[in-house]
Amino acid sequence: MVETVSVEACTIVQLEAWPDTQAAFEAELSRQLGAAPPTAFGEAVSVGGWLMVRIAPRRYWLIADDGSQPRLRIDPALGCSLSLGESRMRLRLSGPRSFDILKACVAIDWDSSQAKPGSVLQTGFHHVPVLLLRTAADACDILAPRSFAQSLVGWLTDIAAPEIFEVK
Repeated sequence: MVETVSVEACTIVQLEAWPDTQAAFEAELSRQLGAAPPTAFGEAVSVGGWLMVRIAPRRYWLIADDGSQPRLRIDPALGCSLSLGESRMRLRLSGPRSFDILKACVAIDWDSSQAKPGSVLQTGFHHVPVLLLRTAADACDILAPRSFAQSLVGWLTDIAAPEIFEVK
């Protein structure tokens, strides 16, 4: 099977609680979304067609594929929200050698329990911060800054050897 990478826009909304309002913020998020937010860093939960990821102590990302926007009203006394969709692209890497390719780029033990399918990891590609979503045993999404996405595709293609890598 050929390794593939596709590049597409995605909707990302960052939500963040103020330092002294985290419990109330999370309770309000749970009420509005109908599900509790993730409790651990690197944890993701499905929430009504969205993937909610905890990326910092008080910070979450809501990620969607379909371009929809969440219908949330964040009380400014509890926290804030910010759309990141215009600044990020989603690269979808799949195929049996996907993680061999990624091992050449990032220092992550893809066999560890922290990197199992469904996990979320933050790291850097060539000093640029990215979020990795392990979507399957042989697939990973890379959420990278829009200005870096094309360079990242070129880098992955060079590592994979062009004859076994298909860019969509």
